[in-house]
Amino acid sequence: MSHLVSHDPRFTPRLILRPFRRKDTSAVHDAVRASLPELAEFLPWAVNYQRSVTAQFVKDSIGAWASGRAFDFAIRSIDSEDRHLGNVSVWFTSRANSVGEVGYWIRSDATGQGIGTEATACALQIAFEELHMHRVTTRIALGNVPSERIVQKLGFLKEGTLRDEVKVGSHWLDHSVWGLLDREWRYERRRYATELWVKP
Repeated sequence: MSHLVSHDPRFTPRLILRPFRRKDTSAVHDAVRASLPELAEFLPWAVNYQRSVTAQFVKDSIGAWASGRAFDFAIRSIDSEDRHLGNVSVWFTSRANSVGEVGYWIRSDATGQGIGTEATACALQIAFEELHMHRVTTRIALGNVPSERIVQKLGFLKEGTLRDEVKVGSHWLDHSVWGLLDREWRYERRRYATELWVKP
């Protein structure tokens, strides 16, 4: 199934999104280390983080792409390709119903610049135009306001709250659920280009 998504890099006005490579481990590790206080608040894998977590992620990401299970993209700036800005991923949750999910994180010293919005807009383009999804969802831990702003800007609708959805350290976190349909994407796509999040 991996042939459904090309391995070619994707370009937005400011960013390059590409599959992970084994040599990315150090750059990703540096980005995670620079962002641990924020990541560990919402993501289980960031609690008691070690470099081996990143090495395993990169290995798993390459395997998931090869089998068509998930498509993870490294986010890099066109002006600085060696600096890892974060990840954005898209995957099917139900192939039979053409439903998928997106997820993302941006390194802490690069937030507030619209990078997450631009990268996620590109991931949605892949989801709807290459994978032909009918519906894309995302789940966001309650309290993660910057992530909520991203999906709000992209036109997602909040659909509900999942109670005690994920355990982070010793705490259970509720998650809000957001959704975007293909017909909504077709409408929003024009605005994405106007906002310079994707190329026309």
